[in-house]
Amino acid sequence: MKRIYLFTLIIMVLQAGCSKLDEVPESFLVTEQFYRNESEAVAAVTAIYRKLYESGQSLYNSLFQIGVEMATDDYEAGPRARNAHVRAISGLTHDASNDRMQELWRQSYSAISAANVAIDKIAEIDAANINETVRARLINEAKFLRALNYFNLVRWFGGVPIVLHETSSLSAEALYVEKATEEDVYQQIIKDLNSAGQLPNWKSYGAADIGRATSGAAKSLLAKVYLTKKDWANAVLKSKEVIDNEGYDLFPQFSDVFAVAKKNGIEHIFSAQFQGNSGYQGNSLASRSAPADIPGINGDYADALHWEGNLYQSFAANDARLPVTFVTQMVSPADGKLYVLSKPQFHKYYDEKVVGSPGQSSKNLPIIRYAEVLLIYAEALNEQNGGPNSEAYQAIDKIRNRAKITRLQDVAPALSQSQFRDSVFQERRKELVFEYQRWFDLVRRGADYYVATLKAAGKTQAAPRHIHFPTPQRELDLNPKLKQHPDWINY
Repeated sequence: MKRIYLFTLIIMVLQAGCSKLDEVPESFLVTEQFYRNESEAVAAVTAIYRKLYESGQSLYNSLFQIGVEMATDDYEAGPRARNAHVRAISGLTHDASNDRMQELWRQSYSAISAANVAIDKIAEIDAANINETVRARLINEAKFLRALNYFNLVRWFGGVPIVLHETSSLSAEALYVEKATEEDVYQQIIKDLNSAGQLPNWKSYGAADIGRATSGAAKSLLAKVYLTKKDWANAVLKSKEVIDNEGYDLFPQFSDVFAVAKKNGIEHIFSAQFQGNSGYQGNSLASRSAPADIPGINGDYADALHWEGNLYQSFAANDARLPVTFVTQMVSPADGKLYVLSKPQFHKYYDEKVVGSPGQSSKNLPIIRYAEVLLIYAEALNEQNGGPNSEAYQAIDKIRNRAKITRLQDVAPALSQSQFRDSVFQERRKELVFEYQRWFDLVRRGADYYVATLKAAGKTQAAPRHIHFPTPQRELDLNPKLKQHPDWINY
């Protein structure tokens, strides 16, 4: 299967300690010595991608799930999730001392820091040592990755510090940065994504570059940014641009989306790349959601379905997504017996080729795919026009057609704006299960909606403050210019 071919690079620690404040940190010398030619520039940007999914609890390799998605109506800490911080998020009793909050913040800024260095240093490489087209592409890839991380941060924490360049001094002014407003963070995200929109189309990439950011990835993410900001007109324009011009489509079968043999295919706009048993990293969600009590499976069962949320029950019996998303019984590879599970378990990333080591799954995790762009378009059209038009219905029904369920146009052809909105969110919920979307969808509808939804699902601790995460206490302790999110003061 084609995937990003990764160079080995260890990104330098940007705030290394020194004996004297006026010394140039050793790590800064490393950056000067490293960014000398095109191959080093490619390796540096590749290393930023790795920060998204390089280890068992990196951002897109389970940290999203245990640090964010547990705080929804769809998920809960499974029987073997023993970490008290994870269980606190699942029960909505977390606070600023939660170590998962700290990791979300730290890893996101680590990736941003690496992107900042790459953007600045690649621009300075001597023209004799790098192709100018490659230079521009790498800088825009780094801007895409920086925008992705800031987009996550601003949705999790609200206003956050904006840092756009390598830290070149250990002065208090350089090290201690106060929070920018949410709007300022969004404007920086939009600026970076507009620049990244100049990247090549995905079809022009050769085998060695498949999986990297493309023009379609930048435009799709920008459409999602506009949707989140409730800028309906721009969300419509940008998602329509992707639909009309970028050459994506749905796979014929929903199962194709998660087939190892079809990774980075026509529906995959941007994905976390996994390759088990290869010296790289397997998709740990496969193990975290796999049964722990079936001989030969060796699952962790740390990520569990929150049954009271009625996600599983919301699927029609004939919905083609149901058997791909969930499993209710499995045959043991050790004794050949059929085991019926006590409740459905997530199954999207389970790789049949590594049944005894599910953590070595080679299934990619979609960060954004074409199905979501169609749903963005449908939602934005409905909001912009005060109700759904034929194009909005057509967009959502492409998703429903593939799922083998009745078209919305046929069962409810005259929905109001609010009814169609609910239909889109319900379709997102079923289409994007276990793809790190549910928390974002709940919170962008506001505190009242979030709280009511979680309380209806039996998570009675839900409160308005939970539509953001607290600024980690460790960051507050380290940076005197940081202030706690107003909703989390005294909690």
